[in-house]
Amino acid sequence: MPETRHRAWQVDAFGEPEQMTLRDVPLPDPGPGQVRIRNRAAGLNFFDLLLIQGKYQARPAFPFTPGSEVAGVVDGVGAGVGGLAPGDRVAAFVEGGSYGEYSVAPAARTARLPEAVDFTPAACLLVYQTSYLALRTRASLQASEWLLVHAGASGVGMAAIQLGRVLDARVIATAGSREKLDFCLAQGAAHALESSDPSWVDRVKQITGGRGADVIYDPVGGDIFDLSTKCIAGEGRLLVVGFASGRIPSLAANRLLLKDFSAVGVYWGGYSARHPDYAAATHRELVEMLRDGRIRPVISKTYGLPEAPAGLRALADRRVLGKAVLLWR
Repeated sequence: MPETRHRAWQVDAFGEPEQMTLRDVPLPDPGPGQVRIRNRAAGLNFFDLLLIQGKYQARPAFPFTPGSEVAGVVDGVGAGVGGLAPGDRVAAFVEGGSYGEYSVAPAARTARLPEAVDFTPAACLLVYQTSYLALRTRASLQASEWLLVHAGASGVGMAAIQLGRVLDARVIATAGSREKLDFCLAQGAAHALESSDPSWVDRVKQITGGRGADVIYDPVGGDIFDLSTKCIAGEGRLLVVGFASGRIPSLAANRLLLKDFSAVGVYWGGYSARHPDYAAATHRELVEMLRDGRIRPVISKTYGLPEAPAGLRALADRRVLGKAVLLWR
């Protein structure tokens, strides 16, 4: 008998990850243009935590299953899907649902995996999508430019450092502990600065010979954003990626005028919705980078499906270096 149900975490009301419920739910059917994936690995992300808490830009209807990046094996295809078939090894970006044994993904956001690429790192590519959009598409980062990456030991920070090096930028990173600073250096940052000490602003100026950073990648917001405006180069680009600090900063327009820099929004979900072919093309390129070793997701913690709340709590407590991943063993 074919399976008709599977286990998935569900959110019945906004709250903390420990309030989610793991239950048996109907197996999702792939609709037109979709594939169903038997999950083998799923990335845990900070925005999943915000989604569960009701603090993210999107607010799904209850009950919902969180999770947006997954790798596994195609189990079924919907009408109109070409180029993918049951049994294919894939990585995909799903519209919620990867915190379960099966998930449904748009075929346009699903890419075949070479045999040489393991499921576990392949389930970490969404942070690279965000950083690729930020650095290459929104900031047009150029070789030899100075790139300052905040929260460099986070998933998106790790991806930004590695992609900055792929693009031949000179990378400075900030992080909050000696262990995290060493992590940033291991990813390719030339300099790593303690983010809790405001003197990092002066150090950025010193390192860049007084110029300041050409591109600043900021997933933190709050005070980090405010201080970043003091060490950005003329004609620099300050990338607004997120607000992990919890405070959404504001910016006086005269500062933009006087320093001749740009504040640039980076919202992958909105951009990829407006540009339907973007995610698939970028996904294919990132899979090739992964296969060739140009990017290398660092996975510091793994969890089984029943341990998903513990994984999210580790993210919330800043106890994850790089990525945390759910694995089906």
